[in-house]
Amino acid sequence: MLLALELLLCAVVAALGIGVAVRVLHPLPPLEPRRASHALGDTGDTPIGRFAATMAAAHPGLSGIHLLSDPYDAFAARVALIRGAVRCLDVQYYIWRGDVTGTLMIEELHAAADRGVRLRILLDDNGIAGLDAVLAALDDHPNIEIRLYNPFVLRWPKLVGYLADFARLNRRMHNKSLTADGQATVIGGRNIGDEYFGATGGAFFADLDVLAIGPVVADVSEDFDRYWSSPSAYPAERLLAPVKATELAAILGRRRTAERDAAARKYQAAVERAGFQEKLEAGQLPFDWAPTKLVSDDPAKTVGRAARNGLLAAKLVEIIGAPRAALFLVSAYFVPGKTGVDIFRGMSTSGMDIRVVTNSFESTDVWIVHAGYAKRRKALLRSGVRLFEMRRARDGETRRPSRKLLGSGSGSGLRGSGSGSGGDGHVLRGSASMLHAKTFIADNERVFVGSFNFDPRSLELNTELGFVVESPDLAAFMRGQLENAVAESTYELALTDSGDINWLERRDGRTVAHRREPSTSLAQRVGIGILSHLPIEWML
Repeated sequence: MLLALELLLCAVVAALGIGVAVRVLHPLPPLEPRRASHALGDTGDTPIGRFAATMAAAHPGLSGIHLLSDPYDAFAARVALIRGAVRCLDVQYYIWRGDVTGTLMIEELHAAADRGVRLRILLDDNGIAGLDAVLAALDDHPNIEIRLYNPFVLRWPKLVGYLADFARLNRRMHNKSLTADGQATVIGGRNIGDEYFGATGGAFFADLDVLAIGPVVADVSEDFDRYWSSPSAYPAERLLAPVKATELAAILGRRRTAERDAAARKYQAAVERAGFQEKLEAGQLPFDWAPTKLVSDDPAKTVGRAARNGLLAAKLVEIIGAPRAALFLVSAYFVPGKTGVDIFRGMSTSGMDIRVVTNSFESTDVWIVHAGYAKRRKALLRSGVRLFEMRRARDGETRRPSRKLLGSGSGSGLRGSGSGSGGDGHVLRGSASMLHAKTFIADNERVFVGSFNFDPRSLELNTELGFVVESPDLAAFMRGQLENAVAESTYELALTDSGDINWLERRDGRTVAHRREPSTSLAQRVGIGILSHLPIEWML
């Protein structure tokens, strides 16, 4: 025992020593001078601007919202905005992968820059593994400027950077937006990668974005400027190793390689069959017109200097107020903590209908977050909160990226867009759906869609962004879709008379009760229990 403690102490000392050495030998580069740039305000005469003006003419003061639940439509919407832009593109993401969809999207951006579009790309530096050379090459383009948010100085292995500067690097930019010509934007829960766009033969994320036009787009542009000029946004050229000019040719070669790949061709064909871009260009895409407000964190949150009224959580409370009758919450990573449990208990005792949908153990991609949630389940259930956990597809069950919220089944179109991608397209047979959406419906009147998870990390550490839409019609539609998806794709948790949890699964018209957490072994349940008692809830 003594030897083990000595070895642990030595390991801690060594780690601290490495961290100090890294921080001394690899300090952050100077932030200034940076090239000043701002959102362009004279873009109403662009094709996207004229389209938005035509659509908005009958809805003065309101923003047009189109839900993007279907992953093919979510990819196509981004491509459509990139291809339609003629003046500028502002791109902000937490994760960008170098896979098929990530590579195709990079090439779309490169092509836009080649035709004269100004690109500003702001990426969180924690989510761009393997892309340093590609990003450095893009940054050399005269029409492209890339900044890395809250960067790691040591490029590899980045994990060592946490030893040097954990307090800073533990705070990340979780925002996701793509805005074209200051006239149309896509925001929501999706990062850029195959699992977000239904392009993987394995597990895919069930997620939700919105395409927006109208006044709220100017707010997104203004918010991008805040982050772009913040003290955490470093010019990429000061962090990335320079590359040869031939690297851009290599990027084009990567795209040609992706296009020759059978899986990539199949995915692109499924996106084209969905017909989203054609409907958008023909003005046939339906929009819900409603008062819409942007809520986001002050980027000063990343350096621990944001005032409480500058945080998204405070703005949500201010805009939404206290729900009176019902709250339907969907959160991929739901860690309410003791404070959250107390708040939900107070709501429930007043007669409010509270339903929470999150990941089960079998559908989550982060064990430790699940442990932080699991420790609060019984307290939430005793408080009257209804809990639903996304389940994995059963053997022999076909679950495809579909138009229904939560991505379950083969359902019908989302609010009349009717692109029909749930047909014979990219089917993922027997694969697991992992919930990644972040949305809620309050009192069947207001809808939130964005990047904000109901967990301590979103509340206190990461920056987030989302829309609050005041639309009873949209809220009722989403609630109906969610209720159907919940019945098909989740376990409902219930307490027995003895205080244990049962997981109730609807299967073939009957209810199956699981007395133990589905798809877990004894060792896994013990591990979850141990993790749930560690004092780390504050950073989950």
